[in-house]
Amino acid sequence: MKLIQQTLFSSFFNWYFGRNALPYWCIVIFDFLLCFFGAAFVMWLRQPLTDLLPHASELTHTLLVFGVANLLGYRMFHTYSGILRYSQFVDLLRVLYATVFSMVLALLFNYSVLRFGWADIFYALTGRKIVIIYIFTGALMGFSRVLIRLIFENVLVSKNAQNVLIYGTHAGAISMTNEARSNKPVRFLIEGYIGDSKPHYKERLMGKRIYSTQEDLLEVIQSKNIKAVLVSPLKHEMFLHNRKLQDLFINAGVRIYIAQNAEQWNKKKDYKEKVLLREVKIEDLLPRDEIQVDMEKVGALLRGKKVLITGSAGSIGSEMVRQIAMYKPSDMMLIDQAETPQHDIRLMMMSKFPDIPAETVVTSICKLDRMEKIFSTFRPDYVFHAAAYKHVPMMEDNPSESIQNNVYGTKVIADLSVKYGVKKFVMISTDKAVNPTNVMGCSKRICEIYVQSLDKAIKDGKIKGITQFVTTRFGNVLGSNGSVIPLFRKQLAAGGPLTVTHPKIIRFFMLIPEACKLVLEAGTQGKGGEIFVFDMGEPVRIADLAKRMILLSGAKNVEIKYTGLREGEKLYEEVLNENENTLPSFHKKIRIAMVRNYEYDEAERDIEELCDIAAKYDDMQTVHKMKDIVPEYISKHSRYEVLDKQEDKDNKES
Repeated sequence: MKLIQQTLFSSFFNWYFGRNALPYWCIVIFDFLLCFFGAAFVMWLRQPLTDLLPHASELTHTLLVFGVANLLGYRMFHTYSGILRYSQFVDLLRVLYATVFSMVLALLFNYSVLRFGWADIFYALTGRKIVIIYIFTGALMGFSRVLIRLIFENVLVSKNAQNVLIYGTHAGAISMTNEARSNKPVRFLIEGYIGDSKPHYKERLMGKRIYSTQEDLLEVIQSKNIKAVLVSPLKHEMFLHNRKLQDLFINAGVRIYIAQNAEQWNKKKDYKEKVLLREVKIEDLLPRDEIQVDMEKVGALLRGKKVLITGSAGSIGSEMVRQIAMYKPSDMMLIDQAETPQHDIRLMMMSKFPDIPAETVVTSICKLDRMEKIFSTFRPDYVFHAAAYKHVPMMEDNPSESIQNNVYGTKVIADLSVKYGVKKFVMISTDKAVNPTNVMGCSKRICEIYVQSLDKAIKDGKIKGITQFVTTRFGNVLGSNGSVIPLFRKQLAAGGPLTVTHPKIIRFFMLIPEACKLVLEAGTQGKGGEIFVFDMGEPVRIADLAKRMILLSGAKNVEIKYTGLREGEKLYEEVLNENENTLPSFHKKIRIAMVRNYEYDEAERDIEELCDIAAKYDDMQTVHKMKDIVPEYISKHSRYEVLDKQEDKDNKES
C-alpha cells in the first residue's frame, strides 16, 4: 500500500511539474474548493456541529454564494493568471485584493439575507464570522502558493540545479534572482549575494545572506558547495576590472556567468528587464579599459560615400565591413582572394544589409590589371586596406610571397588610389613593424614607408593627387583567425597540451570590434601622413593566459608545453620604435608616431628593386634587400640571422 501511495505521489508531481503550466480553470477550481472547505472549517470551529447540522442546506447555499463572490474576485484580479510554482509577491497581492473584494460582496449578501428575510434559504452569519472566514481562506490561498513554490525549489529541482552566489545587491541582482527561480528547468539555486567593500554581515536580500568581499569568500564557496557565480549587469564593469575576485573564483573551480546584455541593461536599470546570461570567456577577463569612440562622427563622414575594403573576408576586414555598413555608404566594394570566407561575407551583407549595394570580388590585390579595372569603374571615396599575409612563421618561410602580397599589393592599391582620386587611404599595420625581427613585420614596415612617402610627395607637390594616406598600428586582436585563443580552445577540446613558445612571452591584445572602431576614427579623422598607434593596455603573459583558460574550462590534468620561440618571434612586441616619439591626437587611446620621413623617389626605387628580387624567389637576397631598406630589422631565431652577422663583420672590416 505504501509503495502504491509513493508511486501515485510521484506520478502526480511528475505530471504537474513536467507541464509548462496548469490550465487556468484548474487553478480556479483549486482555489474555489480551498475556500469552500476553508469556510466550512471556520464555521465548524466557531459553532458546535449540533447547531450547524439542522441548517446544513441553508449553510451550503450560503457558502456557494460566497464561492460565486470568490469567483468574481478571482476574475477581477486574475489570481489564476500566474503559474503557482513560480508565484511571486505580485501574485500574493492579487490574492489579497481578490479576498478583500470577495469579502465585501459576501458582507453585502449577508446584509441582504437579514434585510429581506431570506433566512429560510440562506444561513445568516455575523459580520465578524465573515471577516474571519475570508482572512483564513485568503491565507490558505497565499500559503498554498508559497508551499508549492518551496516544494518545487527545494525538493524537486535541487538534484539538477547548481548552488550559486550573485555578485551584486541591487536591481540587477533582484532581476537575476527572479529569473533563476522562474526559469524551467531551474539551473541555479541562489545561496546568497556578494556585496562590495562595505560589510553586510546581518543583512539579507530576498531571504538570503549578503556576504562582503572583505570576508573569506573561499570558505563560503566551500561550505555552501557553490558551483557558479552570477555577475549582476550593474556590476559587470567593476567585476571585469577586479582581477583578485576573478582569480578567487577561477582558482576555486567556480564557473562565472555574466550578462551578455549588460550595456542595454545598464541604460534601463529596470527590474523587469530580462538578464541574458552567458558563461564568461577568457576575452572578457583580459586587463583592458573599454574604448569609447564617437562612431556617429565617423558615420557622418562615411554615409553616402563609396567604400572599398581589401582583405574583406579576414578577421579585421570583415568587422570593418560590418561597422561601415551600419552607416549606410552609397556603395561598397569588397575584395579578398579567399573564396569561401568571401562568400560568407556576401551572405552576411545580403542578410543584414540588403539595402546597401555591395560587390564581393574574389581576386588578389597583386593583379594590377584587375585592380585597375575595379578602381576605374567603382571610383571609391575611401579605401581601407586590410589585406595582408600576417602569420610570422609562414612568412619567415616564404619571404618572396610576403613581399609580393604585402608590399607590392599595397603599392598597387596605393598608386591606384592616387590615380583615381580616393579621398582617404587607411592602411592597417601591426606592432610587429616596430624594430622588426621577422619578415612579416619588416614587410609591413616597408608598406608604411611607401604610403607615408607617397603622402609626403603629394603634399610637396611632387605627385599630383588629393589622397591622404593614414596608417594604423596595433597588436593582436582577440579571436582572429590563427590567433592564440582559438588555438588554445582547440587544444583544450582535444585534451591538451596547450602549447606556449616561451614561459616569458607576452603580447598586447585588443577586441576586434574595438580595434576596428579605432581604425575608423583614426582613418577618417587623420589628415594624412600619420602613423596612428593604439593604446593596447597592459600586456598579457601567454603562459598565464593558458593557465586561466584551463581553469575556466574546468578541464583536469591539462598540461602546458613550452615549444621554444618560433622563427622570427620575440618575447615582447613594441608599439613604437625606441627612436620614435609620439604626439597626442584627437583620442586619448590614439597617439601619433613621429617616425623618420622617406623621400618618395628613394622609397619607390628601393621597393621596385625589392619586388624584382622577390620575383626570383631567392629568399636570402630578398631578406638582404629588406634589411637595406629597414636598417632596424634584426632577425631573431631565424636562418636570416646570418645576414646580420655578415653585416656586422663587414662594418668592422670597414
